[in-house]
Amino acid sequence: MVDISIETETQTAQRLRQVIAAAELDVHAGVWCFRESPLADPPPLTPHTLAVVRDAERWSALVPVAEADGAEVEKFGLFSFHFPAGLDNSGFVGWLAGHLKRALGTGVFVVCGSNRERGGIYDYWGLPGRIARRGRARDRRAAGALKERRCGRPRRPAWCA
Repeated sequence: MVDISIETETQTAQRLRQVIAAAELDVHAGVWCFRESPLADPPPLTPHTLAVVRDAERWSALVPVAEADGAEVEKFGLFSFHFPAGLDNSGFVGWLAGHLKRALGTGVFVVCGSNRERGGIYDYWGLPGRIARRGRARDRRAAGALKERRCGRPRRPAWCA
């Protein structure tokens, strides 16, 4: 839900901890990239295409690296959040991106969409391939830490504090 919240930084952090606890987290297998095409040649929509966006000159489709036709592309690992209907998740992207930057030293990209049948807004998050190449075990640990945080267990990563 896109909402306007007038609150202190502490109140925002408390609210967003509740948001991440209620959100559905998925860690997506594989390595992902943006496949580009000219504006006059839109990308095909395959069952693996997660998002398509464009600017004034080119299309950009978020797809598995295997669908990038051998092009030299920047590679990413992906995870996503689906949020329950009616939950004020305003500020979530900036809040979590800041935590990830402090904890992992990395920036992220986020592509958002909406599926009202599944609660509304959802986010796909991309981390640089260098982090993804450090091993899926790290991804699984990060996902596990998020799930532990969601379940209220005491152990949690620094970026989820």
